[in-house]
Amino acid sequence: MQVRFIMTLDVECVSAETTLQEAARRMKLLDVGPMPVCGDDDRLVGMLTDRDIVIRSTAEGLDPRTTKVRDVMTRNVIACYEDQDVEKAVELMEEHRIRRLVVLNREERLVGIVSLGDLAIRANKKESSEVLREVSEPSITRF
Repeated sequence: MQVRFIMTLDVECVSAETTLQEAARRMKLLDVGPMPVCGDDDRLVGMLTDRDIVIRSTAEGLDPRTTKVRDVMTRNVIACYEDQDVEKAVELMEEHRIRRLVVLNREERLVGIVSLGDLAIRANKKESSEVLREVSEPSITRF
């Protein structure tokens, strides 16, 4: 089965020039933790998460009213293509220990997101439980 058949559609983007306060408001309104950051023509330039806002901004004392998304976003985003097999998405999620995977078309434009929930509802339940186990493995913590 191809990723396009299980992904969540109608994903909203935030601009890299948006302030963190506005991005956080949109995240709250949409009830989401991650937001893709898009440039021109829905081309993905990064990902902003609620954790990025807390760890890279709030913990550093940056002002959310003036700090831009570009200053704290994750730039190296793991993605798959909509025409790839779901097993490839599962492999990427396991390998990179991520719970959500951005989906692009072959023109490199954002078309959706695949989450653990999408896998659980629309794909093989075995795959979703394997991904959950892999991404939930505790990492080595250093104090």
